[in-house]
Amino acid sequence: MRRGFRFWGLVPAWVLMAVTLLAPLVIVALVSVAKRGAYGGFEWDFTLAPYRDILFTAGWSDELEFDPKYVLIIGRTVLLALITTAICMALALPVAYVIATRGPRAKALLIYLVTLPFWVSMIVRVYAWLIILGNDGFGGRLWQFLGGEGSLLFTPTAMLIGMVYSYIPLMVLPVFAAIEKLDPALLEAGADLYASRWTTARRVIVPLAWPGLAAGAILVFVPALGTVLEPMLLGGGKQITMGTLIQTQFGSARNWPFGAAIALVLMALVMGVLIVNALRAGHKREAEA
Repeated sequence: MRRGFRFWGLVPAWVLMAVTLLAPLVIVALVSVAKRGAYGGFEWDFTLAPYRDILFTAGWSDELEFDPKYVLIIGRTVLLALITTAICMALALPVAYVIATRGPRAKALLIYLVTLPFWVSMIVRVYAWLIILGNDGFGGRLWQFLGGEGSLLFTPTAMLIGMVYSYIPLMVLPVFAAIEKLDPALLEAGADLYASRWTTARRVIVPLAWPGLAAGAILVFVPALGTVLEPMLLGGGKQITMGTLIQTQFGSARNWPFGAAIALVLMALVMGVLIVNALRAGHKREAEA
C-alpha cells in the first residue's frame, strides 16, 4: 500500500512537470530544427540551418563563411553575468555579515528590507532606475559631478547597475544563512591570536560562508544569463545579449527557428553551470565522507 502510494502519489507532480516544463522544451527543440517561414514563423521542414547560422553566414555564392557576431554576443552575455555575480558576491558578504550579527528584531527588519524589492514588479524597478540614472536623476548628477563624460544612462555601466540591483537579494539571503551558522567563538579565537579583521575575514568568515556564496552565485549567474529588461531599457538596446537576441528573433525579426536555437544554446549554458555545481557538491560530499 505504501509503495503504491509512493508511485501514484507522485503522478500529479510528474504530469504537471511534463505539461509545464517538458512539453514547452520539446516544442522549442522542434521549432529550432524547423525552416523559417516565408513571412515569419516556421514551417515543419527539418533543417539544422538555425544552428549553423550561429557560427556561419552564407556568402554571395552560397559558400559558408565564419561570422563571429553571435559568438561575441554569447561571450558578452557570459561576461556580463560573471561580472554581475562577482559584484554581488563582493557586496553581499559584508551586508550578510552585518545582518547576521544584529539582534533578533534588527535582523528581521534588515531581512525584510532585503526582500522588499521582490514585492514590486521587475519592470517597475528597472523603470525607476531610468529616472535615477537619467541626467536629472541622482545617479546622473553624481556621474557628472565625478567627471563622467556624457550620460550615464544607456551605457554598459547603467545596465550593470540594474543587473546587480535586481539580483543581489538572491546572493544576500544564502550568504546570510551560511554566516548565521558561524560559531562566534571562532572569531574570538582569531582575535585572541592577534589576527586582523582582514585576516579573520579571509581565513575564517569567507571559507565558512563559501557554501552560501556558491549557492548565491548560481542563483545570480543563471538569471543574469537570460536578462532582457536591463539591456533593453538601461542599456538602450546598444549592448545585445542572448536574452534580447531571443526576444528580437521571436518579435520583430520573426525568425522563430533561429530564436529557438539561441534559446536552446542559452539553456545548454545554464545546464552546464548546474551540472558542474552538482558534480562539485557531489565530490565535496564524498571527500567529507
